[in-house]
Amino acid sequence: MAVPAPFWKTKSLDEMSKAEWESLCDGCGRCCLHKLRDADTDALSYTTVACHLLDQHTCRCGDYAHRQHRVPDCVSLTPDEVREVDWLPPSCAYRRLGEGKDLAWWHPLVSGDPETVHQAGVSVRGRVVSERQAGPLEHHLAEWPGRMPRARRLEQGRNES
Repeated sequence: MAVPAPFWKTKSLDEMSKAEWESLCDGCGRCCLHKLRDADTDALSYTTVACHLLDQHTCRCGDYAHRQHRVPDCVSLTPDEVREVDWLPPSCAYRRLGEGKDLAWWHPLVSGDPETVHQAGVSVRGRVVSERQAGPLEHHLAEWPGRMPRARRLEQGRNES
């Protein structure tokens, strides 16, 4: 008997249930980093400054249910938002699926382990500072949050998607 394909391979972002949608977040924390947009050129710059709600160890929001009340400019991603925004990192599951790509091998839905995103070096764990301690965002510019990570291999033979 054939094993059914996982939901992210059979459904579009628009067709997913709320639980399926939420499970796509790999817990990397990259979307919770502050970004700067140049007013003249519209160029996007990433920083290593995390939202004060981000738990820097788990790389998850410390108050997810109330985040938009506590951080009014926090974006609640929807399939339409995924198609419109340009700031999601290339490793983001929402962005990858929206672009017709598969989830990466380290994604918890693929690996079965929420720690692989950290073990593979994809998450922000150990690489960021809280906005409450950062000072000017311009002092914390970085390119890595906007790049596909060079994920460390955990097992021989796994292929990065």
